[in-house]
Amino acid sequence: MAKVILLQSGKAIPMSCNVTAQSGGLIMSDSGWGSSGGGAWRSGAANFQPHAFDPWTQPELFRGVLTRRVFAFLIDIVVLSIPVILAYVFVAVFGLITLGLGWLLFWLVWPAAMIWAVIYYGASLGGPHSATLGMRVMDLELRTWYGAPAYFVLGAMHAVLFWIFISFPPVLLVGLFNGRRRLLHDIILGTVVINSSVRNPVAQPARTF
Repeated sequence: MAKVILLQSGKAIPMSCNVTAQSGGLIMSDSGWGSSGGGAWRSGAANFQPHAFDPWTQPELFRGVLTRRVFAFLIDIVVLSIPVILAYVFVAVFGLITLGLGWLLFWLVWPAAMIWAVIYYGASLGGPHSATLGMRVMDLELRTWYGAPAYFVLGAMHAVLFWIFISFPPVLLVGLFNGRRRLLHDIILGTVVINSSVRNPVAQPARTF
C-alpha cells in the first residue's frame, strides 16, 4: 500500500507501507527517497557497514589471539619450508648427476618459494575455513571487518604485507594497542583474526593462552 505525504513546502515524499502479520501486529517500513534497503543514504555516499565483531561486547573473540597467531605463524613456516627444502635437495642431487649443470637451477628455487608462499596463503585464507593450516591448528580464522570470509586475493595481499612489515618488528606492537588485536596489515586491508570456535559455538571452546 503506497501513499504520498505533502509537506508545507509543497514537496511530495512517496511512502510505502509493508504490512506483515507477525505476532498479531503490523510492521511498517519507509522506502521513500531518503532510505534504501540497507538503511544507507543515497546521497552519493558508500553503503558503509558496521564492524561485525565488537571487542567490548564479544571479548572472547579476541582472547589470546596475538599469542596464538605467533604459534600459527611458526607452524605455517614449517609447512612452507618442507617443499622448499625438498626442492633444494632435488636440485643438489640433480646437479651431481649432471656434473654440475643442474645446479644452475638453484636460482629458480627462491622465486618459486615466494610464489609458493603467496599461493599457499591465498588458497588457504581464501578457502572454506578462512585460515591457514597453522591458524586452523590454533583455532583462528580471518574475516573482513564486516564479517565476510576472506578470498584468494585478500589472503595473498595479507601475506605480502605481513612479510613486508615483519622486516620491521616494532610495527607488530600495534596489536597490543587496539581491542581487536589487529596488526598494521590487518588495519590496512580491513581484516580481523578471531577465535574460530567462539564464532562457531558448535566447535570446541577457544584456548585462553
